[in-house]
Amino acid sequence: MPGSLASDFKLYEEQYFGGMFDRIQQVIKAFNGNSANTIRLSSRVIPANFNRESIFKKIADMITRRDITNIDPLTDKILEQDELVGVKLNRTAGPVSSTLDAWKKIAKDPLEFSFFLGQMYGEAKLQDMINTAILAIESAISGQSDLNFDATAETIKTSTHTHLVSGISKLGDQASRIAAFVMHSKPYYDLVKQAIGDKIFEVAGAVIYSGTVATFGKPTLVMDSPALHDANGSHTDTYNILGLTEGAIDVVESEQETVAFDMVTGLANLMYRYQAEYAYNISVKGMRWDTQNGGVNPSNATLGTGSNWIKVLSDIKSLGGVRIKVQ
Repeated sequence: MPGSLASDFKLYEEQYFGGMFDRIQQVIKAFNGNSANTIRLSSRVIPANFNRESIFKKIADMITRRDITNIDPLTDKILEQDELVGVKLNRTAGPVSSTLDAWKKIAKDPLEFSFFLGQMYGEAKLQDMINTAILAIESAISGQSDLNFDATAETIKTSTHTHLVSGISKLGDQASRIAAFVMHSKPYYDLVKQAIGDKIFEVAGAVIYSGTVATFGKPTLVMDSPALHDANGSHTDTYNILGLTEGAIDVVESEQETVAFDMVTGLANLMYRYQAEYAYNISVKGMRWDTQNGGVNPSNATLGTGSNWIKVLSDIKSLGGVRIKVQ
């Protein structure tokens, strides 16, 4: 079986080891308050493969004109239910193995193997969750034409304040529901350049940026997530900017996490092996996962197919937000 050997480690004699490893270079603390509660992370046990919530459908023409000269019988309007459906995603971490001898050669307790892997696992887990959440909400909104503004058809195709306004205007009189923007770093810095050119100052300098004039007072989550960048080969790449409403997407850790760290015998060298598994559910505001076409435990390609997210709420202003496409 494969596993780390002493030859795979850096053997220092009179030096010391730092508590560092090759860290994830992406924003991963993007949940809850950091995203103005547009991307929510929570934990509760959810059995089976889907989470369902029943809702009452809006009654069309609930209010009508009453004819005071008419005594004909009226037709009852029907109160119907629909359901919001989220989908469970199952994940594995590892396995990762290492010989006991490899740790002896660097004069370290092999239990540190668990410590370092635990740190790596924690960051990788959050990275997977946030990237998957962005993939789901981006694909769900992309499937609703009335919530999309394509700036690549405009004279100026890179992100501008005008494009942001055109995007959020898709919610009409409910545009104030947009609580935060989520965008790739490229369109964000295009926006910053325009702000400087327009003499709009006080642009924030953190990774998760405070609301500024540049983004109309709304916080902006800047992350180079794959779903926010479309590589178009020989054509110009495009980028997706999301304007999200509160509760646009929910990520729920839905099963008990299991982490195994065991010694493996019966081999030429004693081995330590680490493996973990867990599951979480993704739900998009106002949407139902297509349990027939999308199915159980979908791949990223399936999760990122817009037609697999079905609009349940009739008013688009009640959905998760808007999408702006730029170069």
